[in-house]
Amino acid sequence: MRMFLYALILALFAGCAIKQQEIIPIDKADLYEEIAFKDLSIWQSIDYNDALATFRRSCQNTKTKEIYAEACQNAKSTNDAKLFFEQNFTPYKLKNSNDGSEVGLLTGYYEPLINASLAKSPPYIYPLYKTPKDLITVELSSLYADLGKYRLRGKLEGNKLIPYDERKIIDKNGVDADVICYCDSRVDLFFLEVQGSGIAKLEDGSTIYIGYENQNGHPYRSIGRYLIDQGVLTRDEVSLQSIKAYLEANPNEMDKVLDQNPSKVFFTTRSTPAVGAMGVSLTQMQSIAIDTEFTPLGTMMLLSARDDDFSYNAVVTAEDRGGAIKGSLRADLFAGRGDEAEALAGRLKARLLMWQLRAKGSK
Repeated sequence: MRMFLYALILALFAGCAIKQQEIIPIDKADLYEEIAFKDLSIWQSIDYNDALATFRRSCQNTKTKEIYAEACQNAKSTNDAKLFFEQNFTPYKLKNSNDGSEVGLLTGYYEPLINASLAKSPPYIYPLYKTPKDLITVELSSLYADLGKYRLRGKLEGNKLIPYDERKIIDKNGVDADVICYCDSRVDLFFLEVQGSGIAKLEDGSTIYIGYENQNGHPYRSIGRYLIDQGVLTRDEVSLQSIKAYLEANPNEMDKVLDQNPSKVFFTTRSTPAVGAMGVSLTQMQSIAIDTEFTPLGTMMLLSARDDDFSYNAVVTAEDRGGAIKGSLRADLFAGRGDEAEALAGRLKARLLMWQLRAKGSK
């Protein structure tokens, strides 16, 4: 009866879950392979002092400090950054949960800047909503510990909890929610939702920091994948820039394309720039988003990424997660703010090798 109830809940609200449980074809324990630093060729190309600075910064947040209590203490007095890592950490190479391979994917995200106004007046007509007043969130862990990774979102219809409206309904009819501001581009607003945070530049030159607050419960669907399937763009062509260019050149297609992603993000204002899932400000080229099914937030990671015009070996911190970041060997690198960050994040699709740096003696 208990298993039947679980299945029923998941079936009814599959579209409302923040995270869909994936079927892992190989044993999870087989995804992590212990390896020595001396056997890692990449380790010889790391900027050790920069890596130590990254770790010391990360030790200021609670989750990292919990994972690496002794190492955080040792980092305060060390004079040899390379030796510090080798004495305090053990690398575990990650394998791909999808197929067991050793190569994954690194993409990028950034903090976009949008033009906005506090008042609705053309061209500022696209609202940035706070959480709707009728959006109900159910934490399943309070009822069933086994379902602790699931969260249901919906609204009441009579005495029934039903899935919340999809993007196309919200964009057409609006919602009962406070509005932070209005922006002048539906495309920019869409990509603000994808990035999860950004900066709104108002008409008087002042700025508002915008951050993720909630979501309508529907799964994220890639519009880039849709455009590939439709033959509009090839896999090699698709990027943030090419998608924007297509939408701006084909406004009559905008509803059809954007509605392919039923997920809708709701925002809040923040006092600081981009903040990740850990609640700390993200650091350019040092913070990554991961799938917490395989890597806990706060974990130090060694990564090596390559594509045609991008090469990056570094120690980074898992400080964020994202709806599109699924699998053990998958990461999203925070590229920073501004045009250069957008250019990098928009095109980054690099082959990724990645290692968890676990505290010495832990498993």
